[in-house]
Amino acid sequence: MAKTSAGGAQALPLDSIIAGDCIEAMRALPDASIDLIFADPPYNLQLKGELHRPDNSRVDAVDDAWDQFDSFAVYDAFTRAWLAEARRLLKPNGAIWVIGSYHNVFRLGAELQNQGYWILNDVIWRKTNPMPNFRGKRLTNAHETLIWASKSESAKPTFNYEALKALNEGVQMRSDWVLPICTGHERLKGEDGMKAHPTQKPESLLHRVLIGTTNPGDVVLDPFFGTGTTGAVAKMLGRRFIGIEREESYRKVAQRRLDKVRPLSLEALAVSTSKRAEPRVAFGLLVERGMLRPGEELQSLNGRHSAKVRADGTLTAPDVTGSIHQVGARLEGAPSCNGWTYWHFKRDGQNVPIDALRQQIRDEMGE
Repeated sequence: MAKTSAGGAQALPLDSIIAGDCIEAMRALPDASIDLIFADPPYNLQLKGELHRPDNSRVDAVDDAWDQFDSFAVYDAFTRAWLAEARRLLKPNGAIWVIGSYHNVFRLGAELQNQGYWILNDVIWRKTNPMPNFRGKRLTNAHETLIWASKSESAKPTFNYEALKALNEGVQMRSDWVLPICTGHERLKGEDGMKAHPTQKPESLLHRVLIGTTNPGDVVLDPFFGTGTTGAVAKMLGRRFIGIEREESYRKVAQRRLDKVRPLSLEALAVSTSKRAEPRVAFGLLVERGMLRPGEELQSLNGRHSAKVRADGTLTAPDVTGSIHQVGARLEGAPSCNGWTYWHFKRDGQNVPIDALRQQIRDEMGE
């Protein structure tokens, strides 16, 4: 459980697995201490008997005791309790991901809204290799649903838009994710040689979640840790994790898995960022530092227009004076203009965008 630091404040049990019931374990953690929660709670499948394939072989479905609840009311009370603790633990700008099937995800979504969480997106994880419907009485269950929600409507959760766009070959990431289920070498086995957990999630799913909605050093809590996919990916990506798991067999498998994970280097952990997230640089700073001189002439991207730099960081052209953006827009007869990419200067006979000088300053700020 959470320890007490020398200063009297509770210290988080970082990078460890807490043994026990998730609600009790969360109650022992300090308020507003977690950046992100990823929760894969019991589905409450309510299976009425064994499931068999057409050849009469038994399907290894989710029939464990941890997934059995006496009624919807009991399941809802359980959901209410753990989500309340989860919200208490989140930092003001924290967020939560929950994943479920059609059996439980709608109940989870309703309770998230009841407790004041603010739903940001629902994501469809479309499985490339789903288990077929052996009885042939329903559609194949080929997807699960994730809900991404912030602690409150006013929260500003982490969202690495450019990093997710880069993962998606430069195209904005959509809310339908096509990823395979956990099979082959990734599927963990128990001491009996059988799969260690019936619903082990693929690392690709957690990689996308953590790259998109956390930063290195963030604390990620998984209250239904299972065989530790969240922890393994968090450790690899330089995030801190806390896992809670009541089943000893899962904890053993998870710990063996975590012991083998080696964190990536700081260089490898760097992700694409938005220009808006970078330090603001005024055009006048380029003039103050002598990177552009008063009187120097700038050319437009299309070569049709020119303007001269003034000592106060403005530009002047025939019939117009103003900022790099205002002058560009006026000359083009456009409602707006990004002056950083529109205006170019000459260096060694080459046209160079003034944005290159801005980036040089930003790089120095980063150092």
